[in-house]
Amino acid sequence: MSYDMLHLVPPVSKDRVISHFPKCYKPEACLEYKDYFHPDVKNACQKRITGTVGLKMSKVVVVGDLYVGKTSLINRFCKDSFDRDYKATIGVDFEIERFEIAGIPYNLQIWDTAGQEKFKCIASAYYRGAQVIVTAFDLGDIHTLEHTRQWLEDALRENEPGSASVFLVGTKKDIVSVAECEQTELDAIRLANEMQAEYWSVSAKTGENVKEFFFRVAALAFEMSMLKELEKNNTHLAKIGTGNLIKLEGSSQENTDNNVPPSINCC
Repeated sequence: MSYDMLHLVPPVSKDRVISHFPKCYKPEACLEYKDYFHPDVKNACQKRITGTVGLKMSKVVVVGDLYVGKTSLINRFCKDSFDRDYKATIGVDFEIERFEIAGIPYNLQIWDTAGQEKFKCIASAYYRGAQVIVTAFDLGDIHTLEHTRQWLEDALRENEPGSASVFLVGTKKDIVSVAECEQTELDAIRLANEMQAEYWSVSAKTGENVKEFFFRVAALAFEMSMLKELEKNNTHLAKIGTGNLIKLEGSSQENTDNNVPPSINCC
């Protein structure tokens, strides 16, 4: 993406600017503990050679049982609001959030999916093309944690293997005691490791960890997109550069046999 094209994109709200790599919830709850962007990504952003990443939108799907707080989680981050008496999501809904990450504009399309069984066939069609899958459960209801494995399997079934980052999120942290939260988190982190997911505990009511969680999601999705873009560009250059080096030393017969004019180098 050229520097001129970046200036055509409207400025992002100050509270959506990510200049440093967001921290994880707990070191033992993340798949890769780090506090910096990949060196190749950092270099590309500094030099403004990010290809089309700044024009792209990563799809985030949030799945989980009915009433675990998926809609409340999304509304707290996107609208900074909390409604105790919200209605269950019918089918799907989505919000778009604009960020600036390491100086590059980036967008998340956050899909809120229904937790009711009767809407599952509708919602599953919207799992496709997800770069991030968030499986949510209620910290006060251990059964909803047990169900997250099936929700993840349903979402992964609609996507290519290894194409999406996975998060396991415990909601309603404000309604459980510290001791209860700690015990549930031990079980959740073990499950997250099995699911190859990063774990977070949040509260949509108080806002605890909500912004931090979505910033982490955005940064990891951005980094994944950047690495794929850089890999694609490197592969493209490699294909252009393939071929044998034709040496100009030696007899003119060598060039004639290769049917290449003497002045051409095909490396």
